[in-house]
Amino acid sequence: MILDMKTLLALVSGIALTTSTFSAPRAELPELGDTSSAVISPEMERRLGQEFLKQVRSQLPTIADPILKYYTKLQLYELATHSQLKQVLLYPVLIDAEPINAWAAPGGIIGINLGLFVHSMDVHEYSSVLAHELAHLSQRHFARGVEAQQRMTLPTLIGFLAGAAIMAAGSSEAGMAAISSAQAIAQNQQLRYSRGREQEADRIGLTTLWRAGLDTNATARMFTRMQRVYRFTERPPEFLLTHPVTEKRIADARNQSAGYEKLPVSRSLEYQLMRARARMHFAENGAKALEEAKNLTDDDVVNDYALALANDRAGMHDKALLLVQTLHLNDPGSILLCATFAELLINAGKIEEATDLLAHRLVINPDNPPFAILYARALNASQRHNDAKDVLWRQATINEDDVDVWYDLAETAGLAGDIVGVHRARAEFFALNGDYQNAIQHLQYALSLVTKPSQRLTASLEQRLSDLRTEAEAARKT
Repeated sequence: MILDMKTLLALVSGIALTTSTFSAPRAELPELGDTSSAVISPEMERRLGQEFLKQVRSQLPTIADPILKYYTKLQLYELATHSQLKQVLLYPVLIDAEPINAWAAPGGIIGINLGLFVHSMDVHEYSSVLAHELAHLSQRHFARGVEAQQRMTLPTLIGFLAGAAIMAAGSSEAGMAAISSAQAIAQNQQLRYSRGREQEADRIGLTTLWRAGLDTNATARMFTRMQRVYRFTERPPEFLLTHPVTEKRIADARNQSAGYEKLPVSRSLEYQLMRARARMHFAENGAKALEEAKNLTDDDVVNDYALALANDRAGMHDKALLLVQTLHLNDPGSILLCATFAELLINAGKIEEATDLLAHRLVINPDNPPFAILYARALNASQRHNDAKDVLWRQATINEDDVDVWYDLAETAGLAGDIVGVHRARAEFFALNGDYQNAIQHLQYALSLVTKPSQRLTASLEQRLSDLRTEAEAARKT
């Protein structure tokens, strides 16, 4: 059997692809001078991350709930201030999926399954997972992994070349054995690098928890729970495939936690409210939501919050409003409770009350995302579409990477009769989903519809069209 150069290159390309996600081989900080930056710069990481995020948005169901998104972003940024991460911007994306999963991607992308709220019993366990992912980002594991892959490519290629040479000499069995050996070495290296990466992220994540005043024992608790829940499942969730939990890893987490000074830890009511909200989200229907809410064993505030959401979902708006109004009056400063009360007022058709409440709260909390989005929803319900459009344009300007805001803006602009605005918002929506063809097409439609002389608008649209074409070209090269 003779292997030609084309076949050999195909084999070599195959192993290069399988090793392209290798992580750093040692559980230590990057070397002085950050040699990984010579392989992939922080700017390249950012660009790769943004393109990856666009693929995630286009292919996975995400959570549009402004209240859950607000809490998730706030909690992540608060935790990040106690981490080693020097990056200013983070891009959390909340995935509408029940299994435990969270992941980090280059450029500050943090993916979180909503199911993580359900499976994490408290804010400490939830934060232990996020602290681990922040550690992956702060240690630039992606760039270091690519650097490690480059270092190990040579011995891998030598193994393939030796195998190919032996096969070309007529000993196909010996040649295949040599190639298999090279593959085994590569897989062994990959596992070793992966273990090193996970150990480093565990250790640094524990430090982040401690600095944030959270319970460092939560990491071992979370590992133990995951191991028990999925011990007998045929296929564990993706998180356990990429973050394997072993008895040794649990023991390491316990031992490392024991080395930290014990601080008083507190319960987070806000987290428990969002956990209840996540559980109600996953209920099949209103009846199931009511059944689950009645079986909650948390404190009275959390139980009543869940019951309010369940009653609202079951169409019993008066009961829902009575429950959440009491919670809101008892804690009027809570953004989460106030936003939920406004949300249920809108669902119950009490639009004027919701509008007044939200307008007042936006004076106190200017541009607050859940208040602003709910305010636009209330304005639309009262046929004040132009006012709602203005609110959403403001939000889109502040949170330009929020794909849900652009979607709502396109719908609202249509209700307001602003067809140019519809196409502008749709262009941004498609761009954030990586669909540049549709994005460019919508901007071209917008340009063609500008009838009144408007030099400023025309120039703005033309500039954005040029920017999108540049982005599309860069994406093709990435």
